[in-house]
Amino acid sequence: MTTEETNPVDLSTNKPVDATPPAMDDQAPTAPATEAAAPSEAEGPVLDGRPDERTDLISSSDEPITQQGMDWFVLRVASNKESSVRDTLLRKIEIEGMQHLIGRILVPTEKTKVIKGGKQRITETKLYPGYVFVEMRLEDDGRIPQDVFFLVKETTGVGDFVGTAGRPVAMAPHEVEKMLLDSKRPDEDPVIRLSFEKGEEVTIKEGPFEGYEGIVDELLPDKGLVRVLVTIFGRQAPIELEEWQVAKIDEDI
Repeated sequence: MTTEETNPVDLSTNKPVDATPPAMDDQAPTAPATEAAAPSEAEGPVLDGRPDERTDLISSSDEPITQQGMDWFVLRVASNKESSVRDTLLRKIEIEGMQHLIGRILVPTEKTKVIKGGKQRITETKLYPGYVFVEMRLEDDGRIPQDVFFLVKETTGVGDFVGTAGRPVAMAPHEVEKMLLDSKRPDEDPVIRLSFEKGEEVTIKEGPFEGYEGIVDELLPDKGLVRVLVTIFGRQAPIELEEWQVAKIDEDI
């Protein structure tokens, strides 16, 4: 079958975003996951510890990976409350003078470029939504110091530390390195991430070709576009669409 090239067609419209935060409970979660599998509500975030070409960002930092006498722990929080929890805890720590018990508190993020209606917008995305990383010192028996426990638990949006029976589980060294690396990403141009693959069957959701099915012919990440081959009047034509205008065949539209 031959492909007849025609001028690409630009389509644009609006698409609402639904973000519903998960319910919080008082049950302590299990230990952090260390394999590349999707975490359940009670598990910690998946941290891939594979070597990275930018690991020198950690070794060249003036700060140690972990401060002496402390370890890194994972705190489960309400979705979309990660930054507010971090900022509130930092203020409380300073007011109460508890810097000797709690060190750094991090929420790794990544800048992403989104294109809608031909306009570019830069968004900052949480790399580990629903989690905050806290560096702190435990009691000799592995429990959280009482003052620290109440300071953290009385903060709006906080769930539990990943662990059991009041004894949080410290992050493994490779998990700490990966988390710190994500937190120290250099200021680089935001990227556009396309979730489709060449040859994948898709459906057009919006515009004059709404309801048509086609095959992904090419990804254009610099423009945030997906080129789809659609059969029109018995011939295939390439149509360029913004990513949100296209859905995979097996997805609900």
